[in-house]
Amino acid sequence: MSVPFKVDLNNKVAVVTGGGGVLCGVMAEALAECGAKVAILDLRADNAEKMAIKISEQGGEAIGVPANVLEYDSLRQAADKVGEAFGACDILLNGAGGNHPKGTTSKEFLFKEDLVEKNKDLITFFDLDPQGIGFVFNLNFLGTLLPTQVFCRDMAQKNGGVVINISSMNAFTPLTKIPAYSGAKAAVSNFTQWLAVHMSKVDIRVNAIAPGFFLTDQNRALLTNADGSLTDRGKTIIGQTPMGRFGKPKDLIGTLLWLVDEQAAGFVNGAVIPVDGAFSAFSGV
Repeated sequence: MSVPFKVDLNNKVAVVTGGGGVLCGVMAEALAECGAKVAILDLRADNAEKMAIKISEQGGEAIGVPANVLEYDSLRQAADKVGEAFGACDILLNGAGGNHPKGTTSKEFLFKEDLVEKNKDLITFFDLDPQGIGFVFNLNFLGTLLPTQVFCRDMAQKNGGVVINISSMNAFTPLTKIPAYSGAKAAVSNFTQWLAVHMSKVDIRVNAIAPGFFLTDQNRALLTNADGSLTDRGKTIIGQTPMGRFGKPKDLIGTLLWLVDEQAAGFVNGAVIPVDGAFSAFSGV
């Protein structure tokens, strides 16, 4: 790949959770192109390994490491593997996350008839599964907190490092139908600010990127039809995005590289940066 500009990440070790996915995979590639040694952590070991091979074929240095961001012991084992291969982590990109149907309502609005309708496929707010809500919240919030506990210890001991969390537009204005995901990403943004303050005396900067709407493996079927046309929800999103398009994975790279570079963003701490085509700035009128 080709980054829009290069920063010097030589001799830096970057850990990317969810690195086998579309967006975090591209960000991992960018970090490697700038000289970082990149550990791709993913629940799906094959996806992690595929991305590591891709980076290596491009001339970068990377390893794939299976890890469950909801299990501390799994993350500790991953950290040991990263340490043996590359050394202590300098850059942590907390990219693992996602939604689940059990934390999603069927409709955008509740109507009285929904309360009496005998439709087993209809999921109202009152039907949401607490376990599904818990899974979504934990995946996004605990899945950010636990890797930070594991990989920031070395950063604190050596006095310096960078954490980049992945928030969402949902953290600014919650989307309809997905209360669990919206609440979890709001928690990620709040945690980013809290952690930036907490880690400030050991020179660890903590910021977040809040992507707008990007097509990924998780949301493609919700936003586009089989023929590539937009679903009704996809049309609504594009209609509320002043730039009139979905984001492309490469649109995240410039913000990422700016935030990880001490020369460019050494005094940027506790910020949540929208990369959203002005979605968060548009009132709809």
